[in-house]
Amino acid sequence: MPKSWIDDAPEPMVLQEHAHLADPISYRIKKRILGNPLNRHSLSHQRLSKTRALGILSSDCISSSAYGSEQILLALIPMFGLAAFNILMPMTAVVLAVLVIVTFSYREVVSVYTKSGGAYVVSRDNFGPVIAQIAAVALMLDYIVTVAIQSAAGVDAIISTFTNLHPWKLEMTIVVIVILTYANLRGVKEAGAAFALPTYFFIGSMAIVFGMGIFRSINGTLPKFDTNIEGTVPIGQSQGLFTFAAIFILLRAFANGGSSLTGLEAISDGVSLFKVPEGINARRTLIIMSSILATLVFGISYFAHAMWTMPFESGTPTVISQIAKAALGNSLFGGLFFYVVQAATMAILFAGANTAYNGFPYLVNFVATDGFLPRQLTKRGHRLAFSNGIFLLAGSATILTIATRASVEHLVAFYALGVFTGFSLTGFGMAKRAKRLGGNKWRIKYLINAMSGVVSTIIVLVFSIVKFTEGAWIIIAITPILVVLLLRLNRQYRREQAALRVTEAKSRRTSISRHDVTVLIDNVDIATVGSVRYARSLNPRNLTAVHFVIDDQRAEAISADWAKNPALSDVTLQIIDCPDRRLPNAAVDYSIRATASDDVELTLLLPRRSYSRLLGKILHDQTAEAIAAPISQLSRVVATIIPFDVEKILDTDIHIESRISPVSEVPNVKKAALPKLQGVEAGPVGHYNENILPISNATWRRRAHVRGQVTGIRTAPSGGTPRVDVEVWDTTGGITLQFLGRREIAGLDVGSTICAEGMVGEIEGSLTILNPSYEIVI
Repeated sequence: MPKSWIDDAPEPMVLQEHAHLADPISYRIKKRILGNPLNRHSLSHQRLSKTRALGILSSDCISSSAYGSEQILLALIPMFGLAAFNILMPMTAVVLAVLVIVTFSYREVVSVYTKSGGAYVVSRDNFGPVIAQIAAVALMLDYIVTVAIQSAAGVDAIISTFTNLHPWKLEMTIVVIVILTYANLRGVKEAGAAFALPTYFFIGSMAIVFGMGIFRSINGTLPKFDTNIEGTVPIGQSQGLFTFAAIFILLRAFANGGSSLTGLEAISDGVSLFKVPEGINARRTLIIMSSILATLVFGISYFAHAMWTMPFESGTPTVISQIAKAALGNSLFGGLFFYVVQAATMAILFAGANTAYNGFPYLVNFVATDGFLPRQLTKRGHRLAFSNGIFLLAGSATILTIATRASVEHLVAFYALGVFTGFSLTGFGMAKRAKRLGGNKWRIKYLINAMSGVVSTIIVLVFSIVKFTEGAWIIIAITPILVVLLLRLNRQYRREQAALRVTEAKSRRTSISRHDVTVLIDNVDIATVGSVRYARSLNPRNLTAVHFVIDDQRAEAISADWAKNPALSDVTLQIIDCPDRRLPNAAVDYSIRATASDDVELTLLLPRRSYSRLLGKILHDQTAEAIAAPISQLSRVVATIIPFDVEKILDTDIHIESRISPVSEVPNVKKAALPKLQGVEAGPVGHYNENILPISNATWRRRAHVRGQVTGIRTAPSGGTPRVDVEVWDTTGGITLQFLGRREIAGLDVGSTICAEGMVGEIEGSLTILNPSYEIVI
């Protein structure tokens, strides 16, 4: 291109807008369903106050109170009859004692791990990656069961109000999972205020129910339910508590009650979301959450005990709905507020299910980043959510829901085992850390965490025994299998990384002493000519064309066409016999012979003609890929496929459309956020220009003051002259900022906003500001 100082040279221009290929129909459908893609630079975590964090992070934990007491009664009543209501309160007290112990253990976790916590990180840091995978599998299974059980319990709350919907329970639960999945694929934030409302709505509703219940208990109007209603669980006969069968049932009831503690780890997984100081705020929120959970569990158990609230075999109406209806009474207010309570129960249960959509994708992202799960789980999707993790969670939860027919009673068998496995590893991990580091009051910390680990381990053993036949055997069987799979996957990743690791010896071999290029041809056409043209640009020592003969007449025709084509007159054509017609073998044999000398490296160019997807597969073979695969296994040989789209020649419309700039397409970036643009007249030469111009108004050989978003940063090679080129765009165009004598601009990243001022020059026809003064906008 003529230089700018030559007469009649074209005037330099600002960078023009990018052109994009037309969106395929699959992308247009995704865009229609999920909305416009989110700008990755808008990805940030909103810092939460304690009030909002309590509402957002505690919904899973607090919602567990809605069915914990009912699950205890389901185990006790068939064995102990009406005496179960007398056993309920002591059993609840034991569950609450475990809650206190685990809470104090997690209080230490959130104080120490202020960036990311939870069982996986604690286990990884204190026991190593192998034990951490046990925690990872336990947590993943826990999140999957959380979606299934919370969705099913929320549907139970609906059916308890509208009983005629019971035949559609399974279908309704699956619809809830689909809706939650869709909402999270659209990028619903865990810090959204809407997710805090169900928690406070439920707490406020239950406070009114408890208040009305206490008032009616004091004045003697609190009713007792008839225990012989059709559909309730069968009532057993009262018997001693020290028989083997009785002890077994008591342990089963205790295991059922342990489901009330699920979700307790949510705050430890989200410590980084809190406002500074994160640890202190998270610790206080954890204590408040546990206190609210204890109050709800105790209150529901107390009124179930006082009113002889019988659970139903079908799961509806639920115990909590019966308590609410009885406590509120039959007045107009009571009747209306009953629906409010059911709506609140449904909302918090669904919100509790949604917390798994926040936790599970991030968990598998951590595990995949460590190399124990497929890398695809680390990628963000169309709306910046970890879409692959969301699909994995939703699919697994749907399968589990169908397998259990959306029965909360059956799902509980899968639930607490994973939860308490995580509690155990967290407790022992924190105890080991306290002993290893010592410090102030380390013995107290060691005792608290060790006690939590021991108690949780005992519960895991109890749960494994008493729930074994009800479905716990599946978790027990699948956990070691998944752990082994994760470890084997990690071993494969480590082997691949070791093979690709750059050693000092390999680093020295960055240049090729003798480089030969061979073009494999099966025709003489425009694709072949284009491949030869590209081969010349590689400046090879020897350039050769090779045709493997599987048809003599075709080989003669290719030789004749080659000799007649003047564009190929300087390229040697080599004809090689391929009697068995196995082209990949022939290519490998040729490559081995061509690189027999240790200082020769060979590049094989394979023209690939691309046809329509359907007819192309029917009418043409796919030889290039078949040849390239075995070639990649040879040292000092590279196979490069040169694509050539025949379909585009047949269809002269290239389907390339110009679009507006990427910044204006992103919904989160507002044009109004840009500074007010001044007049288009450029400032005088040699003086600072204070007025911020649209980039499109920057004038060659004039000073310009521009502001825009950094879309690209290019640095000079480490062995060359220090230089940094920064490409900046606003809504009108782009310009390059060139900084000589520097290898980096501190604080400047792709996506940053920068203001720059200086003299506008040109490089290769594009406007460039050389060594501008600048300000990074935060």
